[in-house]
Amino acid sequence: MALTHPVALPLPADPLTLPAHPDPLTDRLHASGLLHELAHGLDGPFHYLLPERFDANLAAFRAALADSGVDGRVYYAKKANKASVFVERCAEAGAGVDVASLGELRDALGHGVRGEDLVVTGPAKSEQLLRVAVRQGSLIAVDAPDELDRLLGLDTGRPARILLRRLPPNQPRSRFGLDDAQLDRALRTCADAGGRVRMEGFSFHLSGYDTRPRADLAGELIELCLGARSLGLPADRISIGGGFAVDYVDAAAWDTFLTEQRPGHYHGDKTFAAGDFYPYHSPVAGADALRAVLAARPGGTGPALAERLRQAGVTLLLEPGRALLDRAGSSVFRVQGVKDRAGYGIVTVDGTSLSLSEQWFNSEYLPEPQLLPAPASGSAPGAGTETAGPYPACVGGASCLDSDLLTWRKVPFPARPRVGDLLVYPNSAGYQMDSNESPFHELPLPPKVVVDRPGDGAGHRWRLDR
Repeated sequence: MALTHPVALPLPADPLTLPAHPDPLTDRLHASGLLHELAHGLDGPFHYLLPERFDANLAAFRAALADSGVDGRVYYAKKANKASVFVERCAEAGAGVDVASLGELRDALGHGVRGEDLVVTGPAKSEQLLRVAVRQGSLIAVDAPDELDRLLGLDTGRPARILLRRLPPNQPRSRFGLDDAQLDRALRTCADAGGRVRMEGFSFHLSGYDTRPRADLAGELIELCLGARSLGLPADRISIGGGFAVDYVDAAAWDTFLTEQRPGHYHGDKTFAAGDFYPYHSPVAGADALRAVLAARPGGTGPALAERLRQAGVTLLLEPGRALLDRAGSSVFRVQGVKDRAGYGIVTVDGTSLSLSEQWFNSEYLPEPQLLPAPASGSAPGAGTETAGPYPACVGGASCLDSDLLTWRKVPFPARPRVGDLLVYPNSAGYQMDSNESPFHELPLPPKVVVDRPGDGAGHRWRLDR
């Protein structure tokens, strides 16, 4: 006999809700019943991907460059998601890919991206990675003096295409980049290396999402290019990396959350510092952030960055990851059980927090999951009677670790979840799905499902990502 439950648990005095921005396309997908069919067929959690969204984001970045009259190139930062479909879209669109390991380089090549369309980043690259990158004609961001020495020591029969990575003056404790003295020596080394190296310009790795520091440092790199040319080096491009924010939630809801969140809103009175959260609301995000960078005047004086790039004949390279994946996928978990505690519930799903990687940073993925009730005919025996909400609950994983929570916050669900219902974590393609994944407990890694829209009224088509 099915158990019944109270109509609702008493809510905390001021429950916090933080839904993602409305998305009509995913709403139609969720209402189609496809996710329940996939959960049944795959028998576990999964991620769905929307490649058309990736295409649109890439087009928006390219439009920002074109509208500013800037010669530029977009490289997708592959580390943001391991799915093959996004690399395939880059190959089809003639976009570049940013890789940081031999595995990523091989995967990009294997899915159709040309070697010369790759930029190789990351610290202390292995000799094997450097050798393959040079042979493929990839652009290499040199991060340390010994890396340049190792490149010069390779016998590949072709010049190494390189950028020299600059240590940001306003982030001197960064572990990435060459300081002033190292940069000066590296430039002279490149000038003396003859045909073994083609020094094409400079790059930087800058933490944070503010547009002004990126414009300021980009202006410095343009001046470095002009100086390098006096040494006979090509120096005709700069890379400003990634760091283009994604806007997940409404401004008012985000401000309320930051102001009011406290330990009582979380299971176990867990404490999160507001400054440790990703900035889930950003007034300037994605391609608009690039437009802001290009419109800014480096150092606050003189022409805008776009004009300086044009005057100097410098090509702008950028390496967005999360921003190209905005709204391009979500993560789906099936409810395995629900237990009531004093004032809230604990929902346990069929996956773990390792598939929602913000926990890796001792933080929380804050855009809250959407509850999709199971079809009436598919309810699990003994699942209980759906009761009126709101029902505040945290979300735990299926592991034996007490700290395995996908969501510590007591989310006010519209009804008490039932076994067989789905929780959809929205907009999780950027860094969340697989950065920290592990087959803990021998649970299979959640597969990725590519959802294509045929455009002929036939509904959604899907396939597993290769």
